Amino acid sequence: MPLWSHALGISGDIDENVRAELQKLALHQVEAGEVLFRPGDPARGFIVLLKGRIHVYLTGRNGRELLLYRVEPGESCLQTTLGLLGDAPYHGEGVAETDAEGYLIPPALFLRLMAQSEGFRSFVFRAFAHRLSDSLFVLEQVAFVKVEERLVRELLQRADAEGRVSATHQQLAVAIGSAREVVSRRLDALASAGLIALERGGLRLSDRARLAQRLAAARD
Repeated sequence: MPLWSHALGISGDIDENVRAELQKLALHQVEAGEVLFRPGDPARGFIVLLKGRIHVYLTGRNGRELLLYRVEPGESCLQTTLGLLGDAPYHGEGVAETDAEGYLIPPALFLRLMAQSEGFRSFVFRAFAHRLSDSLFVLEQVAFVKVEERLVRELLQRADAEGRVSATHQQLAVAIGSAREVVSRRLDALASAGLIALERGGLRLSDRARLAQRLAAARD
């Protein structure tokens, strides 16, 4: 089964003509930090990500950014799907978080596959529902969950095996939908409590277990 089929999770019994068309697509490679789309851009095609990670951000009128969702291999981009199905421009900005590679299915071919291939259509709608659920979760977090709880969860998710988190205060603020100044104050408080140690270019979790307990207590 070809790479794109593995990435999409499409069964091997799709129409051979569809398979042949997809195999003709050129592989695209982008470097970390490259902007893939901006607000107002039209969707240029359906992204089939094979390697790497893409972050999609929303920017408010006050200039504050919010990380809406991440796209990894086997996942779809909600705004791209909306753009292709509804002929709507992007409202957010997509940035390659790491070096990435994948295929770009042109709009006309995407719409034809949606009509002809049950396997492809099932993947698109399944991935769309999953991504919409992720976006609603982000909205719920920003609207109803306290900043410290969101911050602690993000730290625990980002920390490597040694407890190090390679992220600036601004990057953490974008990830949890808050302001850098607010995040800096919360991090200072966590450091004063002995839960983290602030380091240049990032931080280290001093007591992962207590942080996890703090998060669990906040949920109760």
